[in-house]
Amino acid sequence: MPATGGSSSPGSGGSTGAGGSAKGGTGGSGGTSATSTGTITSAGNPNGSCSTGVPARGQPADISNPTVVGTGTEASCTFAQLKAAATAGGVITFNCGSGAVTIPITATLNLPTTKNTVIDGGNKITLDGGNAVQILRFDSANFQANNYGLTLQHITLINGKTTPTQAIPTAPAPCSQGWDDGEGGALYMRDGNLTVIDSIFMNNQAASLGPDTGGGAIYVLGSKTGVFIAGSTFSNNAASNAGAVGCLFAELDVYNSLFTNNTATGNGANNDDATKCSVINNGQNEVGSGGNGGALYSDGNSVNIILCGDAILNNSAGSGAFGGGLFFTSNNMGGTLTIADTTMTGNTGGHWTVVSSGSVTNVGTAVGTNTKSITVTNSNLQGYP
Repeated sequence: MPATGGSSSPGSGGSTGAGGSAKGGTGGSGGTSATSTGTITSAGNPNGSCSTGVPARGQPADISNPTVVGTGTEASCTFAQLKAAATAGGVITFNCGSGAVTIPITATLNLPTTKNTVIDGGNKITLDGGNAVQILRFDSANFQANNYGLTLQHITLINGKTTPTQAIPTAPAPCSQGWDDGEGGALYMRDGNLTVIDSIFMNNQAASLGPDTGGGAIYVLGSKTGVFIAGSTFSNNAASNAGAVGCLFAELDVYNSLFTNNTATGNGANNDDATKCSVINNGQNEVGSGGNGGALYSDGNSVNIILCGDAILNNSAGSGAFGGGLFFTSNNMGGTLTIADTTMTGNTGGHWTVVSSGSVTNVGTAVGTNTKSITVTNSNLQGYP
């Protein structure tokens, strides 16, 4: 059946999501993160880079005049201090001693939406959600209007987890199952602009089932200038759709980054089909329960994607869904996907999938190592065979 329904509705406050909706400047190596599934010692793609370089937005932000968490020892770097700094916003750095430090996050850190915030971990700080809480949240009531946002640099976020609360009305499959909310295991943003530099996201989880929820590590909705990721690593994150990063009405530019072993845990993709489901959810006869975009997901009107110098390896789409590496759908057949100097291998469910007007239009089956340039323009449905 068709992979996804048509347009996504913006929704509010984190209850819309990725799911085939029916409704460079790396600044050095990243910090060390030790978890039960292994250790990542540095961020970014170790085996390639963007030949045209990383744009200025991918350079580390100025961290002069910061609010400093800690007074020089590990014990001084408390959650309470970090919470106070995050609530106030602005530039945040850490003084936790000479070694790597993990700060347990026991409640979601809500960031201000009326100023820019920079959180710089100095390649030493890990924020750990304990498989219990979403780590960061930037939640503006507006939509594609805010000039402010968040920069995360030289930091690691692990074990973030959202707990969904908005259950889809009970109905037998193939009607959609699961949840309408629960996006962004480590970070949820609405109406904010995100830059991620030299950072690691590992073992984060968003809602595991639902056609319109996703973003195991990051989910961004309605961003004015979009999402920019440089020299970062996303590993072992999971969500119904967008195992690592999900964007709805938000441009996505990714440079010199590594995505590996991320999983879209939903199934059946998403469609609006009254012949298969009589139950209404989100104003539609929703069929399918997600599973699109094992690593990356983008949806919206006339949004662009740039992948340059990346490695997208061994990620998985869900059963009956699409885009193990990348899922890209455009409601108005606008926007351009550009892939350059990028390796996409070992992804199950197709390395990349482009969808327009509710049906699978193009599935990339063999994007090779250091591919120099592939451009998909939804207006004329060109793409890699």
